[in-house]
Amino acid sequence: MTVSVVTPVTATMTQFCHQTWQLDATVQLVEREDQRLYLVTDQTPFHPVSHIWPDHPADRGFITIGSQQITIVDCLVGAVELSSGQLCVDKAITVKRNEPGWVFVVVHCLDDSDEYTLNVDDKVTLVVDKAYQQSLSRGHSAGHLAFLALNKVLSTQGYWRKEADRKDPHGYNDFNSYAQETSFVTPDRCLDSYRLGKTLRKRGLNSAEMVEQLKSIEELVNQQVRDWIGLSSAVEMICDGQNLTDSRYWQCDLGETNKATMPCGGSHISSLIDLGSMQVTLRETQPNYIEMQTDVIRVNK
Repeated sequence: MTVSVVTPVTATMTQFCHQTWQLDATVQLVEREDQRLYLVTDQTPFHPVSHIWPDHPADRGFITIGSQQITIVDCLVGAVELSSGQLCVDKAITVKRNEPGWVFVVVHCLDDSDEYTLNVDDKVTLVVDKAYQQSLSRGHSAGHLAFLALNKVLSTQGYWRKEADRKDPHGYNDFNSYAQETSFVTPDRCLDSYRLGKTLRKRGLNSAEMVEQLKSIEELVNQQVRDWIGLSSAVEMICDGQNLTDSRYWQCDLGETNKATMPCGGSHISSLIDLGSMQVTLRETQPNYIEMQTDVIRVNK
């Protein structure tokens, strides 16, 4: 790896939670590796894919410097050791957030080329593909609504024999956090996979009955999300700070006992109106495994 400049780097200020798709930024770090150019700026509207829980894809878009427009081919999380200027990217990150002596940054990945030059302190404009980011935001928020509805249906329709220790934001047994193995957001879709293992049965879930009655559960979940979307509630991102590693929370009033508030690092819609409607599909994929596919159905695209 060759390091073009070692200079003090600050944690990236992120704006992807604030409906911002274009902003001017200052280059803080430039590195080259494997035909890629890694670009770190002081702030960005781009959402990077997480190196820990890669459920939400990286944003797409480009940067402009002067009259040149350069495509951003990927967007990753990086960590910079302040004493040395060393940049670790994605799976090479070995430190946790808030580790003393390190800052976390958004790494914009470009194809390395002799056709352009980027240097520390250059001023660039970062432009996100707005339509693509919004499609991911809809898919991600829809996924939140779907699992909250699934939690409620399982809790209120007798699929738990006893109260679980872990509750969701509405106070229902949190099936999602107990059973979820993977979650993947794509444009206007969220796909969650769940494992109905022995431990979950010991906690009180009637998993056999759940699998037998998946279609009935699916109908109830879809009715619940229709009711919630009908509220047209605002969706807010509550941020503890502006840096990449500061905690962020998805919040929406769904007419339950409490507002739904949950940690989430993705980009999201600003109102349930943005969803139009949703379709949740539940299916058994193999013994003890089920899948929940949530699709956003937009009439006016």
